[in-house]
Amino acid sequence: MTAAAKGPASYFPSIEKTYGRPVAEWKELIRASPLTRHMELVSWLRTEHGLGHGHANALVAHTRAEETTRS
Repeated sequence: MTAAAKGPASYFPSIEKTYGRPVAEWKELIRASPLTRHMELVSWLRTEHGLGHGHANALVAHTRAEETTRS
């Protein structure tokens, strides 16, 4: 039995289905952005790419958490 995703990752299946892009692509867009603050990135994803607040927030939070664990 596979454990269900928790936290921001629990949004990933819905993000991929709703916006038609793999999560990896969204993460690359976030990493490539010159923006650095969490809410700036969330707002950018919402206005430029049409994501809902919860989906944008989950992607930014998960991407930034990965960067913190890699450092």
